[in-house]
Amino acid sequence: MTSAAWRLAVHASLPSTADLCRGCAEAGEPDGLAILALRQTAGRGTRGRAWVGAPGNLFLSALLRPGGAAREASQWSLLAGVALAEALSPHVPDRQKLTLKWPNDLLLHGRKLAGILAESATDARGGLSWLSLGFGVNLASAPDVPERATACLAEYGPPPTPETLAWQVLEALARWRGIRAEAGFAPVRAAFLARAPALGTPLALRLGDGTRHGAFAGLGEDGSLLLRADGRVHAFAAGEVTTGNGA
Repeated sequence: MTSAAWRLAVHASLPSTADLCRGCAEAGEPDGLAILALRQTAGRGTRGRAWVGAPGNLFLSALLRPGGAAREASQWSLLAGVALAEALSPHVPDRQKLTLKWPNDLLLHGRKLAGILAESATDARGGLSWLSLGFGVNLASAPDVPERATACLAEYGPPPTPETLAWQVLEALARWRGIRAEAGFAPVRAAFLARAPALGTPLALRLGDGTRHGAFAGLGEDGSLLLRADGRVHAFAAGEVTTGNGA
């Protein structure tokens, strides 16, 4: 798929691009739809959190029908993070300060710049029926989030317009989708690790039953988070990594 194959629908205002994308997917919309809202009034992030929709920021969702096993849905979230980092790199003064936090956050100087919301549905045979990738990026302003450090591109210079960045994100997403189709998940995993914390970095992982602490040991071949604790390496398919400043 090339960026030219995307069908970008731009809306002045929407409650949620993710909700509209889900509705279109369930109605049978084909692969390649992208939805951009210039203002979002009821956005949401992971774990049901609200995503503040200030004008000038990016609110974008993309619909894919990649096929494959349903268990591969989480790998697409990591691929989306790699693509988003690639698209944003030209807009930051120090690209080394743009880092990925497993599984779905992008940090700038350790503060949350962007988040990804991945949603999917399975077909009757247990395959991946559709996949929605939602991108929220603080371009013009950073929301004030309790106990969470945030950043925006406007702190470092004039940011791109939401529509300009939307096309750049979609182009990067198409490129990484092509890489995955040709070479599998391994190049995506390597690209994610290149922007992840250094091996051995202490991490805390919030789970439904509490918090696990350990040292970052990389990613599994399936994209799971690896933590070294108690003399063993443990793999986690879900959870929320926390940093010292709450990002």
